[in-house]
Amino acid sequence: MFDRPDIGNDCVVVNIDIPGEDKHPGEFEELVKSTGANIVDIVDVKITKPHPRYFFGVGKAEEIAVATADSKADLVIVDHSLAPSQERNLEGLVKSRVLDRSGLILDIFAQRAQSFEGKLQVELAQLAHLSTRLVRGWTHLERQKGGIGLRGPGETQLETDRRLIGARIKQIQKRLQKVDSRREQGRRNRKKNELPTASLVGYTNAGKSTLFNRLTESRVYSADQLFATLDPTIRKLDLGAGEHALIVDTVGFISNLPHELIESFKSTLQETREATVLLHIIDASDPARQERRRQVEEVLGDIGANVPQILVYNKADLLDSAARDELLDAMMGENSIAVSAETGEGIDRLLQKVAESVRPKRRVGWLTLPAQHARERAMLYDRDAVKNERIGETGEYILQLEIAEHDWQRFIKHTGLTAELVNHPG
Repeated sequence: MFDRPDIGNDCVVVNIDIPGEDKHPGEFEELVKSTGANIVDIVDVKITKPHPRYFFGVGKAEEIAVATADSKADLVIVDHSLAPSQERNLEGLVKSRVLDRSGLILDIFAQRAQSFEGKLQVELAQLAHLSTRLVRGWTHLERQKGGIGLRGPGETQLETDRRLIGARIKQIQKRLQKVDSRREQGRRNRKKNELPTASLVGYTNAGKSTLFNRLTESRVYSADQLFATLDPTIRKLDLGAGEHALIVDTVGFISNLPHELIESFKSTLQETREATVLLHIIDASDPARQERRRQVEEVLGDIGANVPQILVYNKADLLDSAARDELLDAMMGENSIAVSAETGEGIDRLLQKVAESVRPKRRVGWLTLPAQHARERAMLYDRDAVKNERIGETGEYILQLEIAEHDWQRFIKHTGLTAELVNHPG
């Protein structure tokens, strides 16, 4: 193995084109630039299927090696996930550090994580990724030493590293369990206080945090870059007419998101699974918006977030009249709305939609209570559920009710009644 120099910022980007795989032109270069790297050369590779040694053919690998040497690049970044052996083989050929797509996204997350929980989640994902690549750089220690005077403690450096990483992973998992238990307590308190939750989801850089700030008058960091924010933020949302909900800004998604990240961020994404409604933010100005919408919905399916959605087409202010008409046609039949977080267009209508989506289901009808159930009658008055009342011929209470579904179920459970509401007083 070669001795790696200190890593600089100059890199060669290797774009991989495989028929049938989703590609978004320019997205990978955006990812690379968001790390602060300087792209000095780009090599395009088109293959029909992966090759076992370098992922691509020997000829292309040698072309990448020449481009790396000519540009004096410190790093080669490949737009695909590579097997550990493929990374090692390519590093040995180009004599520079090689980073695949998963490693790059993990590095971006490591830069952006701010909260204690976020940093733990990213470290957990990095360690899970690193544990499969430990052999790199340790070939001289792969075998245990033997013979007189050379018998060690029975453990190679590689085994020591694996054991230490395993111990650190367990330690992080325990800490995250404590954080998750606090989050779960918060969720239980919100349910107890009957506060509905709207969770923002969407492809990275669709404008989620900008919209979050517009809706809540907050100052959550937002920028025109991929993964500008990672840590979930919760604020109270005023829906008007005395109604409120909680709104959660979560991490953005991207195609081919590393499996380690999805696993590590499951506790954070629990906020998405437990939401009353999802506001799926879509960049209306993105030509690939429908494909990116599909990829987000795939991730939502993977994490079990089977929650009603409002499709929010953001950045509508960037559309010309023809593009706007096309968007409106595409929105026909959907529970959707076009807005601009930047200008405020459509925000009032979005709040109305959210209010309608999170408003508790209500029961309306008439209930007859025998005269001896005065206590139960008082409970309904306490809930402000009685809209009209009259006394029957035998002294029974005939009540016209409008009551939230959860209040009705609580009333039935508490009183033990098996009553049903009817459409007429009887």
